[in-house]
Amino acid sequence: MTLAEVAEVLNTTETQVYAVVRRGELPAIKIGGRGQWRVERTVLETFIDQMYAQTTTFVSEHPFTEPLADTGDADPTAEQRGAMPVEELCES
Repeated sequence: MTLAEVAEVLNTTETQVYAVVRRGELPAIKIGGRGQWRVERTVLETFIDQMYAQTTTFVSEHPFTEPLADTGDADPTAEQRGAMPVEELCES
């Protein structure tokens, strides 16, 4: 498969696929002197399986938690931020 075909399968750009190949994350071969790269379909399928496994590990190690209910404390008051009270501003 060409890098363009791999990009289509992964729904990404050819540039991103090229970067993954150059980093050695996706094995590929270079054909000829014009920089024509090829990835075997079975290699791509293995790569996709590895990415699913890595994602599963990441998700289990970094569980998503729902944001806390808004208690009104998330936005500090002007006083908590150190702002001058309006009354003092008007006196100057």
